[in-house]
Amino acid sequence: MNKKAKTVLRILLLALVGVIVGVNIYSLNAAHLTGDPLPMPFGVGVTVVLSGSMEPELSVGDLLIVAEEESYGVDDVIVFRDGYSAVVHRIVEVNGDEIVTRGDANNTNDEPITKKVIKGRVILAIPFLGHVVNFIKNPVVTVLLVAAVIFVTEYSFARRKKTDAQELEQIKAEIELLKKEQEQASGED
Repeated sequence: MNKKAKTVLRILLLALVGVIVGVNIYSLNAAHLTGDPLPMPFGVGVTVVLSGSMEPELSVGDLLIVAEEESYGVDDVIVFRDGYSAVVHRIVEVNGDEIVTRGDANNTNDEPITKKVIKGRVILAIPFLGHVVNFIKNPVVTVLLVAAVIFVTEYSFARRKKTDAQELEQIKAEIELLKKEQEQASGED
């Protein structure tokens, strides 16, 4: 791999880790400061399915993209706040400002909620990616990931520095050889 490709790869790796660490810090702080289990900057949020109540449509470990909506209707799969938890269920009834939900795998309806506790409607579900997100969000894993990237980056820089030093020594040796050849040539004249 050439130097430019290595540099680009290094920058992309650092940017990815920066984004992961930044999102983790933002999510942790936003959730703790506001008591909101699903911060929604710009009206969009990300959550992970934690129970099987929405089987077979949504499974444990699915990553969900949630968007705020002006209104919600029957059959919409929504995320709503229940204390310090985020719940993902389907709307089964709308009675004015009161909404009744139920998990697809559940036999009974949930207690009615109001529209103000709804975070948004699920607009995209990505199977299994939530397991990866939850793994990366673990503080120990985040620290290890940052440490690994720093190690790989520093190791790469050290190898590059060693290669550059070897090339410099080779150039110096060639210059010394040329000087000797020039001295010998001028001594013969």
